[in-house]
Amino acid sequence: MGTPDPDTMDELIADCADITSPHIEPSAVPGPRYPNWSVDDATAAQVADMDAFI
Repeated sequence: MGTPDPDTMDELIADCADITSPHIEPSAVPGPRYPNWSVDDATAAQVADMDAFI
C-alpha cells in the first residue's frame, strides 16, 4: 500500500515539503555553456528609439 493522496492543497504542499532534495555534488552540475553577454554602445544605439514603437 502506498501513500494516500492528499485531499487538500495544504496537505499536498506539506507532502511536497517532506520530499528531500537529491544528493547531487555541486561539482556535478555543469557550468554555463556560454559566457554572460553584454550590450555594447553600438548595439544599444540600434534600439535607442524602440520606445516609440511600443
